[in-house]
Amino acid sequence: MKYHLIDSQLFIKNRKNFVSQMKPNSLAVFNSNDIYPIGADSTMPFEQHRDIFYLSGVDQEESVLILFPDCPNPDFREVLFVKETNDHIAVWEGEKLTKEAAFKTSGISTVYWLQDLEKVLFEMTTYCDTFYINTNEHYRASAETETRENRFTKWLLAKYPAHSVVKSNPILQRLRAVKDPIELDLMQQACNITEKGFRRILNFVKPGVWEYEIEAELIHEFIRNRSKGFAYTPIIASGNNANVLHYIENNQQCKEGDLILFDIAAEYANYKSDLSRTIPVSGRFTDRQKAVYNAVNKVKKEATNMLLPGTIWKEYHKEVGNIMTSELLKLGLLDKADVQNQDPKWPAYKKYFMHGTSHNIGLDTHDYGLLHEPMKANMVFTVEPGIYIPKEGFGIRLEDDVVVQEKGTPFNLMGNIPIEADEIEELMNH
Repeated sequence: MKYHLIDSQLFIKNRKNFVSQMKPNSLAVFNSNDIYPIGADSTMPFEQHRDIFYLSGVDQEESVLILFPDCPNPDFREVLFVKETNDHIAVWEGEKLTKEAAFKTSGISTVYWLQDLEKVLFEMTTYCDTFYINTNEHYRASAETETRENRFTKWLLAKYPAHSVVKSNPILQRLRAVKDPIELDLMQQACNITEKGFRRILNFVKPGVWEYEIEAELIHEFIRNRSKGFAYTPIIASGNNANVLHYIENNQQCKEGDLILFDIAAEYANYKSDLSRTIPVSGRFTDRQKAVYNAVNKVKKEATNMLLPGTIWKEYHKEVGNIMTSELLKLGLLDKADVQNQDPKWPAYKKYFMHGTSHNIGLDTHDYGLLHEPMKANMVFTVEPGIYIPKEGFGIRLEDDVVVQEKGTPFNLMGNIPIEADEIEELMNH
């Protein structure tokens, strides 16, 4: 890991919050992710399962966390299993967590090697009535690959069919959505690294540069600041590419007069940031580009002010749609008849702004959060309106990450990242 060791108080507190929601006499299990194969002996880079990381800070494969707050044996109330390390592994693969290091990372004092899992778990199951299993119920989830967590759950329920089963996910959705101050600090670091990358490319972009060259500048800046890289697959979309919402080829040349839409951001310590900016290749917006840009920026500012405790996500999006409609009318992209005759299920503004404005962000880019429940202080949301005009050959999206406050407008974690059209031009031409 490139990041600095995180204070184990975060994970101690997260576990305390989780077990306080568990049913009496129940046991919860969390598994790390697999290392996924590509072919021959190649694998994809390891990405830890967010839930075991959230509850333990352990960031390596073949780890299992068991929480059993009512266990009569106090040693078994929280138990961590990690892959046994030795000198041979340290030479070939690098150091894995020792039992001491696992304690320092997680604050869990009972640490076993993974080979003892079945034996220790059997003893624990004799005391408990209910298993909490960890299923992925995120509203965007679509997993075709069986995860290590899924395999373990299948094995556990086959071996112990007489236990009751409940889900961890509803507890985790609520807990993970509201961020601890330590988490907010880690997310701020991710945003600060993103800022460095963005400022770097403002000096780099000029007519003739290729999208992938910009991507290379960003990854350089991210990694040298202790990020492992992009928080998600980067979008560097010049000209009409900006009108493809998930354009990730990044293989075209940037031409004079075009705009580049960026949706790029760094992660830090598994926490994500999510930034969109749109800049002119030649360092100056045309009048039309600037008018559309300022309209998007205005919608973004007004939308941000609505992210308050008690706000309902669905109603908020409806209101943002109204604000966007009035901006599109001013720009001449819609007329009154379009609005009067619109289909309420797909309003007229959707022709130019077809995606949502905000999603939770945290350990995942589209983070946990139950969207039918009112917003709370210390939830973190993106705010990302856009206007896409294929006929005019450009699209504009602007996005920051903001923290809902107890009172007043949200705190913008990206408040230091240039966004005003005039400031972008000034920085590109100094």
